[in-house]
Amino acid sequence: MIRSLFTLLFLLSSLCATPGAIGAESPDYACEPTQEDEMGPLYAQGAPERNQVGSGYLLMGTVKSATDCLPIAGAIIEIWMVGPQGHYGDDWRATLFSAGNGGYYFLSHVPPNYGTGRPHIHIKVSRDGYKTLITQHYPAENAGEGMFNLVLVPN
Repeated sequence: MIRSLFTLLFLLSSLCATPGAIGAESPDYACEPTQEDEMGPLYAQGAPERNQVGSGYLLMGTVKSATDCLPIAGAIIEIWMVGPQGHYGDDWRATLFSAGNGGYYFLSHVPPNYGTGRPHIHIKVSRDGYKTLITQHYPAENAGEGMFNLVLVPN
């Protein structure tokens, strides 16, 4: 119940976009673009449309434009990650869409340690008029949720 209330409050608060820091690399942007990261070798198109592949970890944020920090509705967010046993597979892939206020959420298990890689969730975001963003979210240790805004650069 508390997590649901928190999620609702977050999604409502994202209606008020707050400009981020202006970075040295992007002096014309009101919001600092999300840092790109490696795609990794296991991306595959066609993940099922869903917001949940497990439980125990809530990832949420807002998709915004770097130009003016305004929310971007209808962005396609593709997610892939390892399962609880540390292996990639179709059960751990999802496609979701940002809401009218740019908000999104994704429920999964806590990404595990595996091999030499630190726990992470792969994310690919695309929307007409913006460059495709490929990044990764790295959960804080022992966290049950994380906030990760996805700030896109216009074409």
